[in-house]
Amino acid sequence: MHHVHTVDRVARDLGVSEELIQDLTLGLEPEDGVIWVYGANDDDGILAFTDEGVEEVELLLEEYHRVSPPKA
Repeated sequence: MHHVHTVDRVARDLGVSEELIQDLTLGLEPEDGVIWVYGANDDDGILAFTDEGVEEVELLLEEYHRVSPPKA
């Protein structure tokens, strides 16, 4: 079974902002598990991730937290 997770769902589940996820995943391609979902009246689309894409986001977040200083 395959799943698709919207960026807002992934952000909520991982406890981070949608903007951070969008920034971290800018260079990812469909083969990395990133897809855009378009509705009938939606020309902009919604960023979404396959299960593999969520795993990639988790790895990117780990790296981000490792190299970013904590905010005071």
